[in-house]
Amino acid sequence: MARYRGPVGKVSRRLGIGITEKGQRILSKRSFPPGQHGPTARRRQVSDYGLQLQEKQKARYMYGILERQFRKMYEQAQRVPGETGATLFVLLERRLDNVVYRLGLAATRAQARQLVNHGHVVVNGRKTDIPSFSTKAGDKIAVRAESKSRAYFKNLVDGGELKSRRAPDWLRFDSNMLEGEVVTLPRREDAELGINEALIVEFYSR
Repeated sequence: MARYRGPVGKVSRRLGIGITEKGQRILSKRSFPPGQHGPTARRRQVSDYGLQLQEKQKARYMYGILERQFRKMYEQAQRVPGETGATLFVLLERRLDNVVYRLGLAATRAQARQLVNHGHVVVNGRKTDIPSFSTKAGDKIAVRAESKSRAYFKNLVDGGELKSRRAPDWLRFDSNMLEGEVVTLPRREDAELGINEALIVEFYSR
């Protein structure tokens, strides 16, 4: 599946927000924009369109989605009664790769996407290798039985790394069995903060 493979540091510095933990670390060290004149360049006044585009790009890069798929999710959110912006983020959180990341089975969404793509994850007992699969309340997400013996998952359990990653309230996770459940649908406040969804709605409403 197509996804962004470029430097996360440059994108994080350009947008002013860490799109991954690595991006946040780089941003904390160099908070100025990338480029030769980044440290001394004046911040240009950004137009309304520029602000809207920036917010959309923040969400897109954070969740690792290319434009075409992101726009489809926005159109899907439009068809759901309620606030389109909040619904968009709920749909983003329900993606299988994001759920795997939120459960703590991966350190980043990109890694979670890879685990799903490689067939290590089952949903309700069935192998599901589509990262964009939309989970629902009651779905059970687990590491495939054949994959639990792999070094990566054994190290997660034996190394205690899973215990330092706390799943959000809308998910339940058994770190010993490597099994989780979507207890309830996420809310907007459960999604990534620091992004103004109203500006994303304005961007697509032009």
